[in-house]
Amino acid sequence: MARTALITGASSGLGAEYARQLAARGTDLVLVSPEEEALAELAAGLVDRLGVQVEVLVADLLVQGQLDRVVHRLAEPDRPVDMLLNCAGFGLHLNFERNEIDDEVRQLRLLVEVPMRLTHAALAPMLSRGSGRIVNVASVAGFVPFSTYGACKSWLISFSGWANGRYAARGVTVTAVCPGFTHTRFHERMGLAVRDMGLPSWMWLDARAVVAGSLRDIARGRARSVPTLRYKIAVVLSRVLPTGLVGSITGGAR
Repeated sequence: MARTALITGASSGLGAEYARQLAARGTDLVLVSPEEEALAELAAGLVDRLGVQVEVLVADLLVQGQLDRVVHRLAEPDRPVDMLLNCAGFGLHLNFERNEIDDEVRQLRLLVEVPMRLTHAALAPMLSRGSGRIVNVASVAGFVPFSTYGACKSWLISFSGWANGRYAARGVTVTAVCPGFTHTRFHERMGLAVRDMGLPSWMWLDARAVVAGSLRDIARGRARSVPTLRYKIAVVLSRVLPTGLVGSITGGAR
């Protein structure tokens, strides 16, 4: 596994879980998030318990100057980053017509532009070394009609698949991790109460299992990691069911 991993969105959710599991494997970390207090607490715990080196980089990736700091960190030749994990993100209600368009543009930038820029920054030094892992946290929503969130994740899945095919032979793999509904603070931040979403319990995944399974796929250099057999089947069905039917099902989720 990587010697040093840079993780965006590291203060909570899957980003924080990647930090914990990678640190347990002896990987040093660069943790990126605008939430300074949460980052500091996570970093201190990992250093105390696991003895890894943890660098905290407080940055709002939607602020150009702060994003540039992360880009520069990825390019530092004397402190190479072996694994980049693009985990930062947020979602909006599916009521596109009622959402503020500026919020929609911010979501598009964070889910598409930011990982593209960071992937571009990480690629050159990784290719020069002949090794590296890039991980883009997408979603099964990227396989189905799911408002602008699904469209953004679809881009990420497509781009990751292309990039993996392009660069894997040169030692750099790119993996899109595509979880389904996962127990994190993500839905809470969207203003959705999990208890009110009306989803059966089998649709919910544990963040620790999602991360552990994806790390196995990442180590194998796979272009895509979809957790659990049930979600793998859901992805296959999304390709054969009529688009209108799939859209009516997913569009009912709130």
